[in-house]
Amino acid sequence: MSKSVVFAAALSVAVSSAGGAQAACDKMDKVTAAWLPIMQTTAYFVAVDQKLFEKACIEIDSNKMESPNQIIDALIAERADFGPPGAAAGIAMIAESKFPGKLKVFGLQGGGIKVDRINDGLIVKPDSTIKSFADLKGKTLGHVPGIQWRTISRHMVRAAGLDPDTDVKLVDLAVAMQVPAVIGGTVDATLSLEPVGSIAVASGKAKRAMTNPVAGVIADPFYSGASIMTTKFLKERPDVAKRVVAVIDQATDLVNADFAKYKTVLPSYTPIKADQLELVAQPYLRGFKDLDDTDIKSYQALIDIFIKEGVLTGPLDIRQKLLTKAELGN
Repeated sequence: MSKSVVFAAALSVAVSSAGGAQAACDKMDKVTAAWLPIMQTTAYFVAVDQKLFEKACIEIDSNKMESPNQIIDALIAERADFGPPGAAAGIAMIAESKFPGKLKVFGLQGGGIKVDRINDGLIVKPDSTIKSFADLKGKTLGHVPGIQWRTISRHMVRAAGLDPDTDVKLVDLAVAMQVPAVIGGTVDATLSLEPVGSIAVASGKAKRAMTNPVAGVIADPFYSGASIMTTKFLKERPDVAKRVVAVIDQATDLVNADFAKYKTVLPSYTPIKADQLELVAQPYLRGFKDLDDTDIKSYQALIDIFIKEGVLTGPLDIRQKLLTKAELGN
C-alpha cells in the first residue's frame, strides 16, 4: 500500500473517529473560517452543505469575505483559524514574510492548460479588439482587489511587452463588479477568477479573450488559491486542525470525482445562478494528501514572481511553509 493511500486512510479515520455524526459527539469544537465566493472554494462549500464538519464534531463559524486581503488579515490577527480553499496563496506568503511562522498551507487550488481546468480569464466585451495582454496599451484592466492580483496583473502586462506603470491603468474591482464594469465600459478588460468568466459567457454580454492566461506565463498548473491555517490553531488544537484537514480533503475528493453533482451548491455561495451551472468551469483542486513536487514547484513559481516584482523580499522556500504530516501527528 502506498504512503499516500495510507495517509488518506489516516485522514479518513480522523473524521470518522471524531464522532461520525453530530449526535455521537461529546462536544462540538468551534472553528472560525474566512472565505471568498469563488470557484476555488468549492470544496469548502460542499463540506458545509454535506455537513462534513458537523460529522467531524466541528462547529463552523463561517465568514464570507469580499477580498483576498481580508482573509489573510483575519488569519494574521487570529480572528480566523483557517482560510478554506481559495485563500490568497501569494498574500499568505507576503504576510508570512512580515510575521514569520504564523501560517501553514495545506492545499492548493487553481487551474491549468494541461489539466484542462479553468482558473482565470481575460474578460472583454464580445466586440472588443483585445485578444491578449499585448492589446492593452492605453487601456484599463480590472482585477481582483489586493496586492496578489495587482502583482500578477503587472507581471502579465510586463510579460506582454508593456509597462504596467505607463501603458496600462490597473483598477481594483470586487468580484461581483467585474462583469458589470466590462459591460458598462468602466474598464476595457478584467483579469478575472472563475466564476466570473462563466458568468460573462452566460450573460452573452462579455467573453473570455483568453483562457488561463496566467498558467501560460507563470506556471502550468497555476495556483492562486491555497488552504491555510494559523500555526496557533495547529499548535493549540492539533486534533481539531487534523479533522479540518481531513474534512477539506474529503470534500475535495468528492468535488474532483463528481463535479457535475456537487456544483449545485454554488448558487448558495457564489454569484453563479442555477440556470448558469451548465457553463461553470471545474476548478483544479489539490488536497493536502495529494500535493506533489509539481504542485510545490508551481506555487514556488508564483512566489518567485512576487519577489521579482518587488513586493516580497526573497529568497523564500515554499516547502518550509507547507503543513507536514508530522505536524498533524502522522
